[in-house]
Amino acid sequence: MASNKTKYLMRIAVLSAIAFILMYIDFPIPMLFPAFLKFDVSDIPAILGAFSMGPAAGALIEVIKNILHFIVKGSETGGVGQLANLLTGCAWIIPIGFIYKKNKTKKNAVIGLVVGAISMIIAAGFINFYINLPFYESMMPMEAIVGMGSVVNPAIKDYITLILYGITPFNIVKTLLISILTMAMYKKVSPILHK
Repeated sequence: MASNKTKYLMRIAVLSAIAFILMYIDFPIPMLFPAFLKFDVSDIPAILGAFSMGPAAGALIEVIKNILHFIVKGSETGGVGQLANLLTGCAWIIPIGFIYKKNKTKKNAVIGLVVGAISMIIAAGFINFYINLPFYESMMPMEAIVGMGSVVNPAIKDYITLILYGITPFNIVKTLLISILTMAMYKKVSPILHK
């Protein structure tokens, strides 16, 4: 029994370390989304963890990844960026883990990814409205934040349109791409995760 627990903790530690490293590889998607929105694939290890060990493992990987990132890199936002990443990541990972755990089929993996993506996109809207944007507004005028969005999409004129026409489409693209990448690699890494 102790051996299984040790293996479980080791898998979480390895996947958390990989997720933490992947957080450093981020980039904007210019001319499509506001420059402050950066794409990274650090949620893939958490999804793999949720698939192989359940929703709690996936959420724990998100927690460890963000704590490590905050400790090592620090934060210009007082941890608000990491908190938002953690909350949106868990809103995505937990439904994936619960759905896939019920019946571990390819169909359930896809359903979990879709339901998780919808959950994350909705949660991200609320998190940005109530946490991120008010915090950033305390550091710079909202007009400047909205202005960064309106550069790529003239329909962005305020908080709400920034979320609807900037952040939400970005999260749709992000969840779609990460879901495709995860599905492409899960069967290849599954034997390693289940050893």
